[in-house]
Amino acid sequence: MLTREEYTLLCRAEVREAIRTNRHRDPLTVALDRSVVEARLVATQLKYLDRARTKLPTYAEAGCILPPRAFEQCSSERCAAHKPMEGERVLELTCGLGVDARALSMRFREVVTLERNELLAEVAAENFRRLGICNVQVLATDAESYVASCNEQFDWIYADPDRRSEQGKKLVCLEDCSPDILRLMPRLRQLAPRMCFKNSPLFDVDEARRIFPDCAVEVVSLDGECKEVLILLGEGIAPRLTATALGLGSYTAEEAAIEEAIPSFAPTTYRYLILPDVSLQKARLVRQYLRGKADCWSENGYGFAVERPDVPMCRIFDIDTIEPYDPKQLKRKLKGCRVELLKRDFPFSIEELRRRLGVVAGNEVRLAFTKIGTSYWTIRLK
Repeated sequence: MLTREEYTLLCRAEVREAIRTNRHRDPLTVALDRSVVEARLVATQLKYLDRARTKLPTYAEAGCILPPRAFEQCSSERCAAHKPMEGERVLELTCGLGVDARALSMRFREVVTLERNELLAEVAAENFRRLGICNVQVLATDAESYVASCNEQFDWIYADPDRRSEQGKKLVCLEDCSPDILRLMPRLRQLAPRMCFKNSPLFDVDEARRIFPDCAVEVVSLDGECKEVLILLGEGIAPRLTATALGLGSYTAEEAAIEEAIPSFAPTTYRYLILPDVSLQKARLVRQYLRGKADCWSENGYGFAVERPDVPMCRIFDIDTIEPYDPKQLKRKLKGCRVELLKRDFPFSIEELRRRLGVVAGNEVRLAFTKIGTSYWTIRLK
């Protein structure tokens, strides 16, 4: 974590200028350059500002202060901008680096955000100044103390609870995270009619609906990686389950899934392999999304189609052949080849498959592996 001394130095004009003038240089080279003031500290900021170009481009452009741990734990700007909230006033219980608060500032007249770490609260406030944001109030306090004494009203309450224990262990259960949203719920309901809680990508959608039967749940992915599971509840929010792949589209489940007979697997007839986005998989909406467009035997599996379907939230591959999985035969055929391997519903990891087939990573051949019923299959892709 950033120290008080380091923060003070990063606010000094000469250090800010050193960061600005060395943005084009390699951080390691800067760290060893004795002519650069506070070279190691400057180099660390340069490293994270470079990483921020993709995750936090606005922060990178403004030359914000990026404490390493806070940077690693924060939302990306694209995920933060997606939060479906707007109104006059919003209370955020977990400021952190302030990325979500920045996004909320564009949709609310006033944002009150809480950060229990006093130094991180100062960093967030300083970054808001550098970003030119004037409608965010950062309070250095914990959520429990604030909501206990608060007599104000908000349109929304938002929280992204800390999912690390004091020992650094990852936490998934909502009641284990900090603040404990479940324990605070009676008081939170008195402060705002609507709430949004961000949860770990590992958080189960059925668990969300068990805890909050009338909530809306949204699984959000970015670039093929599940990023968060959102819980929304309160006035005007209807129960629903949605999978969203940022940049590709969203799909909201029908009120009741229609159970249909699973077709028999006909390997010689399929021409296209469908790889559903991870948000559909996490939300268990793969089969609903592909209904009528591709045959699918599992929420964790591939889809297979005769005609090329219109499915924006999926990758589509042309199939060359589909054959029973035969590692000995594959090993003979692939000797010396560089192979790209894909798998869904298959018992071996990619690393184990490479070992068993005696291949290395590459793109000379592309193979997909899956299980249909009790049989294992190899799909060669064009």
